[in-house]
Amino acid sequence: MTHQPSLVKAAFWMAGWLTAMLVMAIAGRETTRELDVFQIMEMRSVIGLLMLYPLIHLAGGFGTLKTARPWQQVGRNIAHYGAQFAWFKALTLIPLAQVISIEFTMPIWTAILAVAFLGERMGLWKNLAVALGVVGVVIIVRPGTSEIVPGQIIALAAAVGFAISVTMVKSLTRTDSVVTILFWMLFIQSVIGLVPALEVWRWPSAYVWGWILIIAFCGTFSHYCLTRAMLHADATIVVPMDFLRVPLAALAGWLLYNERLDMMTILGAALILSGNLLNLKGAGARKT
Repeated sequence: MTHQPSLVKAAFWMAGWLTAMLVMAIAGRETTRELDVFQIMEMRSVIGLLMLYPLIHLAGGFGTLKTARPWQQVGRNIAHYGAQFAWFKALTLIPLAQVISIEFTMPIWTAILAVAFLGERMGLWKNLAVALGVVGVVIIVRPGTSEIVPGQIIALAAAVGFAISVTMVKSLTRTDSVVTILFWMLFIQSVIGLVPALEVWRWPSAYVWGWILIIAFCGTFSHYCLTRAMLHADATIVVPMDFLRVPLAALAGWLLYNERLDMMTILGAALILSGNLLNLKGAGARKT
């Protein structure tokens, strides 16, 4: 299953991913104030399956969802479930901006895994994109100014898990459709999380129900956007675009929560954006 490479299309779908993930981070912070992470993840998967049905219907129904690699689907979703749990857990332990910033060690692991298992090549532009992005995140987080706390380690574990998941998604797009990958993600994760969710179940308030629906929608269709982006570009091109989520999170914090946007954050954001532009410029040069 092959698709014509297109940086424009990849960037378009990554914009959808960025928006959905930013909104979901805010929703996750609000929801974890009342509900356990296991319950949030189970409700997200079950409701997400219902939301996905229109796409399943358009794709030809459930009969079209047979996967060519069931065990890779299982392995990918075990990794993603663990990473997602760690990500939501970290939201309850450390500031939102710090969770997202630490998460951006993910491109390092993704690049290594993509080169090792997918046969992708790094090259000068991709290396510069990752290097500038990581330096930008380090400037924003400024490690060493305070001691490392468990929430930071959990956020780092989430980044590694997400990198494994993203690499396996890129591989799965070679044989399975986007809707197939999404269906098995939601189905497998709903099975994995059922018993833990029932152990901590409590009925959500009306306020939290609204946030849960947002999490289910963004959690489902963010992956639709990411998988579509993977169809049009290498993982090592797509993932550095996600660095933009750090300055976007800083902007959201300033607009919504009156958080101060200091010069170090602005400098880090500038480096992240520069890395993305260099990565896209280098990829475009190779296509011409």
